[in-house]
Amino acid sequence: QVELVESGGGLVQSGGSLTLSCAVSGGPFTIYSLGWYRQAPGQQREMVALQFSDGSTFHEEGRFNLTRVNAKTVSVQIDRMKPEDTAVYFCNMEDRDDGRKYWGKGTLVGVWS
Repeated sequence: QVELVESGGGLVQSGGSLTLSCAVSGGPFTIYSLGWYRQAPGQQREMVALQFSDGSTFHEEGRFNLTRVNAKTVSVQIDRMKPEDTAVYFCNMEDRDDGRKYWGKGTLVGVWS
């Protein structure tokens, strides 16, 4: 059984920074992609930052800096935060072996001005 656990959410003042972390456990699995999505109230879930197995990285904006801490841990630092960054942030992993996508339970981030 695969489990993704996020940490680091909370309240941040506009203009500040926040780092979220995600640890993957269980298995077996082979990571194809690992990273972050977010879902704001009343909005669809959207991709924030992902790293793929070839090492390439996608960032929705330059303010989102993804770091692969180790084989099963990824973090994202969000800089110059805005109120519109308020959302639940979800860790996501796609398994190369069967294409299945796994999700964490999410961590809430709130930005106040």
